[in-house]
Amino acid sequence: MKKCSYDYKLNNVNDPNFYKDIFPYEEVPKIVFNNIQLPMDLPDNIYITDTTFRDGQQSMPPYTSREIVRIFDYLHELDNNSGIIKQTEFFLYTKKDRKAAEVCMERGYEFPEVTSWIRADKEDLKLVKDMGIKETGMLMSCSDYHIFKKLKMTRKETMDMYLDLAREALNNGIRPRCHLEDITRADFYGFVVPFVNELMKMSKEANIPIKIRACDTLGLGVSYNGVEIPRSVQGIIHGLRNICEVPSEWIEWHGHNDFYGVVTNSSTAWLYGASSINTSFLGIGERTGNCPLEAMIFEYAQIKGNTKNMKLHVITELAEYFEKEVKYSVPVRTPFVGTDFNVTRAGIHADGILKDEEIYNIFDTDKILGRPVVVAVSQYSGRAGIAAWVNTYYRLKDEDKVHKNDPRIDQIKMWVDEQYRAGRTSVIGNNELELLVSKVMPEVIEKTEERAS
Repeated sequence: MKKCSYDYKLNNVNDPNFYKDIFPYEEVPKIVFNNIQLPMDLPDNIYITDTTFRDGQQSMPPYTSREIVRIFDYLHELDNNSGIIKQTEFFLYTKKDRKAAEVCMERGYEFPEVTSWIRADKEDLKLVKDMGIKETGMLMSCSDYHIFKKLKMTRKETMDMYLDLAREALNNGIRPRCHLEDITRADFYGFVVPFVNELMKMSKEANIPIKIRACDTLGLGVSYNGVEIPRSVQGIIHGLRNICEVPSEWIEWHGHNDFYGVVTNSSTAWLYGASSINTSFLGIGERTGNCPLEAMIFEYAQIKGNTKNMKLHVITELAEYFEKEVKYSVPVRTPFVGTDFNVTRAGIHADGILKDEEIYNIFDTDKILGRPVVVAVSQYSGRAGIAAWVNTYYRLKDEDKVHKNDPRIDQIKMWVDEQYRAGRTSVIGNNELELLVSKVMPEVIEKTEERAS
């Protein structure tokens, strides 16, 4: 990588730059193009990090200590020592959170590593030191919205405060992970670059990595090539890599979903040089949420062509745990985890699944996630839909499959048709269909019980 010859200096402005041409508060934000095409720079190793216990927990009733530990165990089981889910982060402000973090650390898992999150406060840093945690995130807001409006400081005062905290962490042998909050509204060349350059000098002197988390706090990042900074995901990651010379292994992207771009933006950050993507399970997080961990597992699978030795069926188990134990309602159409994500109701689709489920299923969801393709039966299902329901619900294969022209399917269809003639509007429940199958084709039930035994 060619060293940048231009020496970026802190632009300690008197008047803040709020980019009002891009972010006119009374209007929808604008996307400005400069048509500069940046090269992709996918790192050899890419990772997923987790903020379920930190950013995720801010947007819902706090997890109990027992729930935190159980979810942490699930994440470890899902990762299965592949190292793909590299880290997870914890709050340390309450006794409950500290105790849960201690229990998770005592598990001795290599992955995910327990890290923490603190404000830009040396008193908070003492909590990290006392816990013996090796890496901590530090809130370092970098847009003028935060510097001038929230912190009520100048850029220089803010940068000096952040550098002092990072130095204190290094002096205590703690790896700083600098959370550059609101980077997609920040003056990249006037504040972010000179600040990160100073962090890299400090890292080199201490011989300890200083990680940079680029935080798209309001989901304003844009993944299109040719977009101007500060909204350009490519521009931010490319700049950190090539201007600030931050190694890919030290760059992480943290996105939000306010404009529906969180998954695409996160994948783009990977493709342009960030090794790590920060996520939370089910995308639970502030406002519209964080990047869903499960989504990035499947992005990883598509980009890298494998998921090493991860146990992807644990995604289903963890989603069920959230529903049953945490009492979190997963929207039914959520990809990979919603109850209806691989359910088809259209008769023509059901007919295709009856012939071969590959026609209308995204991949072998039964093998990979423990979620067989499902056909819902309604007034539009027809014989094909009912037969497909029997085959998928009871996992009938090859010669055991029931054909749509089977006369017993006609018996079930007559009952279904009568339900809707009588004014029914809801789909037929699985329990209702089970009763019908047990009456007209009991051998299907018997074969299912034989397989189970």
